[in-house]
Amino acid sequence: MSDARNGRKLFGTDGVRGIANRYPMDGETAMRLGQAVALVLRDAPGLDHFVVGKDTRLSGYVLESALVAGICSMGMNVMLVGPLPTPGIAFIAGSMRAKGGVMVSASHNPVEYNGIKFFDEEGFKLPDDVELRIENLILSGKLDEQRVAPQNMGKAFRIDDASGRYIQYLKGTFPQHVALDGFKIVVDAANGAGYRVAPAVFRELGATVIPTCTSPNGLNINQHCGALFPERMARLVKEHGADLGVALDGDADRVILADEQGKVIDGDQILGICAKHLQGKGSLAKNTVVGTHMSNMGLELALKEMGIQFVRTDVGDRYVMEVMRREGYNLGGETSGHIIFLHHQTCGDGILAALRILSIMRQQERPLSQVATVFTSFPQVIQNIPVREKRPFDQIPAVSKAMNHVHTQLRGRGRQLVRYSGTENIARVMVEGEDPAMIEELARVVSQAIASEVGVDSRKVS
Repeated sequence: MSDARNGRKLFGTDGVRGIANRYPMDGETAMRLGQAVALVLRDAPGLDHFVVGKDTRLSGYVLESALVAGICSMGMNVMLVGPLPTPGIAFIAGSMRAKGGVMVSASHNPVEYNGIKFFDEEGFKLPDDVELRIENLILSGKLDEQRVAPQNMGKAFRIDDASGRYIQYLKGTFPQHVALDGFKIVVDAANGAGYRVAPAVFRELGATVIPTCTSPNGLNINQHCGALFPERMARLVKEHGADLGVALDGDADRVILADEQGKVIDGDQILGICAKHLQGKGSLAKNTVVGTHMSNMGLELALKEMGIQFVRTDVGDRYVMEVMRREGYNLGGETSGHIIFLHHQTCGDGILAALRILSIMRQQERPLSQVATVFTSFPQVIQNIPVREKRPFDQIPAVSKAMNHVHTQLRGRGRQLVRYSGTENIARVMVEGEDPAMIEELARVVSQAIASEVGVDSRKVS
């Protein structure tokens, strides 16, 4: 973990996030964030404007307006694109030669949350040290001194064809000689940012699309649908006899799939399929795939058997991307469905990942159930414990004792990962091993230790 990542007060693993209309996700802080990012990126290459987009949350109106006010007060212009997937903002920021991009979204979190993510002029998420500079500017109380004269304030205007530009970009990543005619695809957009773009992309490539959760009302984003609730999508695949199911999260930067039999395909399986395919074409950079500490051990072992190196990073797609850029790798991702194809995109992109899988299915002329037989997952248990504080686990004797017990019981034939969420007040416990009953019990032991020491309510272990 970099020094810049330690001790930050506003930024988490993916921008700034919190309960909407409460600090730090209130209008005042959003305006300050807009001012600070405009100052920090003022000298970056590009034209004097920022791209600002959002998902479909009702609270997005307040935060979007506040960001625009902050950016314009520092003499920069704003291009508003409205609801658009996070990777779409990254793409538009780069293609429009902007100083950077800003996305208002809490991704997979419930509607009461919102968040703000920042991108640089190339469409990459800002590194830790730049986020720290933004944070320090806000906390210094000196932003007001930096406002420009009235005649130098910026303007805001809308880019009406942003969705169309992004759709064309996504279609351009699909092989020219391949179409999706004959495919039937269920698309669950989680009532989020991909509700227009996702069905359009697959439909324009020739597929028959069965859309669901594509009617956002400001309050129903991620509500028992999308990538966090793929069972709905999988059921519709079976009901409609579809070839594939695609479930996105609220900002469409992650995807979970279902094969024609309704079996759910997670991010690890998507990585395995794509790694095998790219290796076969000689296109897997340095014969390496990047995952996280949450990635299933079964994926790592399967890749090793194929002669592919597997590198693990901290949890968070931005940290996967950091390693990929630094080392020159082109494929990485997370179990949760963030899949990064660095030769195509600068962040996780759920629609793009689905297109990559569809391309492989079409080229191999095999259903997803057969394409996905790359590896067998180790049984894995994940439990979430609401916490009142994020005290280091090594400073909590009861938790340390429980974790040592798990390590002893696994005897090198499994893994555990205990960490705090970077976006919520939650401790996550993951235990992986060969015996489902054993890992369930071991996860319970650690979860109860955490709940009894720092939990909001010891009964809230899910």
